[in-house]
Amino acid sequence: MEIRIQSVHFNADSKLLGYIQEKVDKLVHYYDRIIAGEIILKLDKSADLHNKIVHVKLHIPGNDIFVEEKGRSFEEATDIAVDVLARQIKKHKEKMRRM
Repeated sequence: MEIRIQSVHFNADSKLLGYIQEKVDKLVHYYDRIIAGEIILKLDKSADLHNKIVHVKLHIPGNDIFVEEKGRSFEEATDIAVDVLARQIKKHKEKMRRM
């Protein structure tokens, strides 16, 4: 699966990029037909502690799956997003089996 990671208005370090790549690559265990993924990292300007935003869009046959999560760190937001994506992928897989 090809993953493209983009950070908006800052440069993400290689450790963060590697962490995100590793987490998203694990989604293949749930559904092996994932074509590609797009990840956008943003910093929210609010004073809230949860100001790190991760947008993840997975391209799969039939539909795209999109998740946006906030966290105190990009790692936390990525973990939450990957959990949500795993549930959505399982739902999509069940839906495809019924057809």
